[in-house]
Amino acid sequence: MDNKAAYYSLTGSDPELGAVATGSHIDAIPYSGKYDGVVGVLGALEAINVLKRSGFQPKRSLEVILFTSEEPTRFGISCLGSRLLAGSEALVNGIKESVDDQNTSFFDAAKSAGYVVSEENLSTVILEKGSYFSFLELHIEQGPLLEEEGVSIGIVTAIAAPASIKVEFEGNGGHAGAVLMPERNDAGLAAAELALAVEKHVLETGSMDSVGTVGIIVLHPGAINSIPSKSHIEIDTRDIDEKRRDGIVEKIHQSSIDIAKRRGVKLSEFRIVNQDPPAKCDHLIINALEVAVRQLNLSHKMMISRAYHDSLFMARVSPMGMIFIPCYKGYSHKPEEYASIEDIANGVNVLALTLAQLSLE
Repeated sequence: MDNKAAYYSLTGSDPELGAVATGSHIDAIPYSGKYDGVVGVLGALEAINVLKRSGFQPKRSLEVILFTSEEPTRFGISCLGSRLLAGSEALVNGIKESVDDQNTSFFDAAKSAGYVVSEENLSTVILEKGSYFSFLELHIEQGPLLEEEGVSIGIVTAIAAPASIKVEFEGNGGHAGAVLMPERNDAGLAAAELALAVEKHVLETGSMDSVGTVGIIVLHPGAINSIPSKSHIEIDTRDIDEKRRDGIVEKIHQSSIDIAKRRGVKLSEFRIVNQDPPAKCDHLIINALEVAVRQLNLSHKMMISRAYHDSLFMARVSPMGMIFIPCYKGYSHKPEEYASIEDIANGVNVLALTLAQLSLE
């Protein structure tokens, strides 16, 4: 399965050297905006076009990568394309066993989407460390800081560490009118209590960099007049500090055990789907970005990314950096998501100059 779509490039004078890559994704979650990821793909194409039109000759080749499946969590895990590129046999084996909530396998879904994929060739997409000299991603901030502070460019220094958890409780269920409150073993209330516990454990850290989200709660049988006999919860927690994030995960696990015991339900599943380490941006790329913004006379600030991106996984195979541009009120993953043409142009210009610098190293 070819998850790397390097469909556009500018060949360097020494093509044997590791290439400088840039790009992002173009997929999205339901009811989202049209700038998340897309700016980094179209911006990459235009940045290389600018260099071509100017007659610039890179020493290292420049490549655009279009990643697939950055956003969707159909199979319980996001950034599938970049994860596979920077992956392992363990990840490949896990994907082979993955099915969605309709019991459709990853391979059947990939084939229906037009990919030529089989269990035999999935491992061939894994890149060796050092496959690229560097990777750089242009992206909207997905937060309000740049717009609020009137800053044109964010230079990312690190990307937060994400973890995803699936939890399931099983109770007795029963008729909503006939079963008395003291006799209930309500799996739905166990899920609700755990959701509040997630918020509590995150706030207990006292850090603005710790976040937690319960994005999915599914109750069975899902009828207003039936006590839930099963509940399914999916939790996302992130932090720049991996140890602190892992501490939150441990507390969520302990709360799941305690809630199940106290409410007389069964904790039938507690599964950590992924628990990724944070990634630091490379100093060579950060320095090149600083040179570019000074040349363009643009204001900038150093910042972390609390959202995670394909860059988090590309950092496992090459030095990595990110450029943020402002977005309207920090909106993202919603239809109101917006970035102005001026801000996009600033980002593309910074990207082009930085790619040029890195390609001559």
